[in-house]
Amino acid sequence: MNSFISWIGGKKLLRKRILEEFPEQEIYNRYIEVFGGAGWMLFSSDRHAKMEVYNDVNGNLINLFKCTKYHPEALQKELEYTLMSREQFFDAKEQIDTRGLTDIQKAARFYILIKESFGTDLRSFGVRPKNIENAIDYISTVSKRLNNVVIENQDFERILKTYDKKDALFYLDPPYYETEKYYPDKFMPEDHIRLRDAIGRIKGKFLLSYNDCGYVRELYSDYNIIEVERSHNLVQGDKKPKYKELLIKNY
Repeated sequence: MNSFISWIGGKKLLRKRILEEFPEQEIYNRYIEVFGGAGWMLFSSDRHAKMEVYNDVNGNLINLFKCTKYHPEALQKELEYTLMSREQFFDAKEQIDTRGLTDIQKAARFYILIKESFGTDLRSFGVRPKNIENAIDYISTVSKRLNNVVIENQDFERILKTYDKKDALFYLDPPYYETEKYYPDKFMPEDHIRLRDAIGRIKGKFLLSYNDCGYVRELYSDYNIIEVERSHNLVQGDKKPKYKELLIKNY
């Protein structure tokens, strides 16, 4: 199934290729998405493992996932009269930080910002047609998929420590090197090193997505590095340039 949202750095275009690098499903009993985002890899299977964990540091994103999981009907009701509308988009942008909003109200406004912004930048209105009614209906399907998924809102290092076991598979899709400013959450250049050190201590397996550059290749030179490429989906036009990425794993 597809994710119900888009997110910067989403893996929709690479998910099949990434799945090819997953170990045999019998090898791991717990699957953890450390930088969850839109959850494209999570949603790529009906179930990856007996235990599944979705984590992201973005509080609004986690609130949206929790409301989708636990209160899909209430969220759909709040979104009932949503249109692909510039006015509604900027109303949601202005209101989302208003004190006193319920979790459902906040989730609905964040959903509008995601769905109606250009490139999921959450700031500028995306001038393009979109079937919002079908998107809202799809929330029910997503809720069922999330039924047995643990949803966390923690720093990546804590998630690695909490869920690490020999039978764990961590999928990590951090902010890419020298693109950190495009992500809505704070990720500093030194965090790339902190991440490398943290996953170097785990007992389980990890699969890591990164942009292809000399710095990343140097950081992970001790691991298995696989080159992949995808279309650059933020470039307009029929012929989209290819964007090179790396898949890095410890198995």
